[in-house]
Amino acid sequence: MSTPQSSDLSFPADVPDDPSLVTLRREGDAAWLTISRPEVRNCLSFATLRRFRSLLAELREDLSLRCVLITGAGERAFCAGADLKERRTMDPERVTEFLGHIRALMNDVETLPQPTIGVVNGFALGGGTELLLACDLRVADPEAGLGLTETSLAIIPGAGGTQRLPRLIGKSRAKDLILTARTIGATEAHDLGLVNRLAAAPGREALDTCARDLADAIAQNGPVAVRAAKEAMELGGELPLAAGLEQEERCYAKTLATEDRLEALAAFAEKRPPHFKGR
Repeated sequence: MSTPQSSDLSFPADVPDDPSLVTLRREGDAAWLTISRPEVRNCLSFATLRRFRSLLAELREDLSLRCVLITGAGERAFCAGADLKERRTMDPERVTEFLGHIRALMNDVETLPQPTIGVVNGFALGGGTELLLACDLRVADPEAGLGLTETSLAIIPGAGGTQRLPRLIGKSRAKDLILTARTIGATEAHDLGLVNRLAAAPGREALDTCARDLADAIAQNGPVAVRAAKEAMELGGELPLAAGLEQEERCYAKTLATEDRLEALAAFAEKRPPHFKGR
């Protein structure tokens, strides 16, 4: 999948590259990205955006990864959106730059070739929910809360929320959430289709187990095929059916010459699990 042009934005020279703000942990063939600002509910500062986008650029090139999981540090919040304390210090030009980068972050997540899972460990508000919408799949602590609360601050969701949420749960349901600015619990989010899976119990351990189980289920399949299927759905999903089917055909063609496809056929004939290599 191609990266949107906005992802080529440069950061202002005075925005530091602080490795502590977003951390990367590799677990086998999966990677965990953790927003590490629990003292401010993992909100997104300018420097956090820089670190986050830098790590995503690295992961984009690592096709040995079969899944990327995105979460927040601690149990209180996944991400409370933009850092409003920092925002109050910005002049209008700086605000415009910030908005460009927060939109680009969501595009970076959405266009990663690897499947992404948002792991919701608490509240996800405003830009936090928009970050989840940019992920392919979402799992949540049963006590988590989600909401696009921007209209309560006299603004609108500005990092894709007005576009991605209606595409995910339908326009009428999305209007209900955005126009009222209400926060919903994880169970309602699951019922609406905003969350794919709920952890079996509250707490980090059950949540991470739920996320790992989903990542493992994805990783068992052919990596080239998984990436091609994601691309077909992302690029073809909003097209007229005929154009979408053409996109599907192009993506299918990427799997035909792979070793993994031949391995799958051999494993089926030999009645054994396949051993995919991603090529």
